[in-house]
Amino acid sequence: MRKLSGTSGLLLGMISVKGRQTGYEIKRLVEVSTRFFWAASPAQIYPELRRLESDGLLTSAEEPQGGRARTVYSVTETGERALREWLTESSAPGFELRNESLLKLFFADALPAEEQIELVRAMRAKHEAILDGIRKATPAYRPDRQFGYVSWLYGLGLHGWIVDWCKQLERDLAAGSMPLGPEEGDSSASRAG
Repeated sequence: MRKLSGTSGLLLGMISVKGRQTGYEIKRLVEVSTRFFWAASPAQIYPELRRLESDGLLTSAEEPQGGRARTVYSVTETGERALREWLTESSAPGFELRNESLLKLFFADALPAEEQIELVRAMRAKHEAILDGIRKATPAYRPDRQFGYVSWLYGLGLHGWIVDWCKQLERDLAAGSMPLGPEEGDSSASRAG
């Protein structure tokens, strides 16, 4: 059996926790739960469901509804074992932050001051919208789903921090000042660079 990817773990986990699911139902669950830290598009979900089924980790059944074709997936015992192995594997999980706003900000020295501020404002607005989405997706706290709730709190904290950071940077840029750089004695910046 091949090693599970994060998307494989996401799909197995969703079906294991929520019970039998269609690809569309999983997509909707992702939109209100994990997309803030692990997104999955239909182009990823449907092929991965088929791979997991061919690996014997899922089974599927055709259950048409209202004249529309519908494939419902269930986790097999082998799939439950694979999910448990993935959850408990000792190797350090990968971490990748892909934030196009931050990438643009990295190169903002190429812009005039007014456009730098606008770039930060746009970044703040994006994260305010994400934060609003997280708030609207408030999970029901249940003793059997406490880590879904904890993950939701993580999203609130992370995106709340980014919004606050952007607000401070906007104030600094408007005042014509920037946080201290390594040449001004900021030892943390010199360690990071």
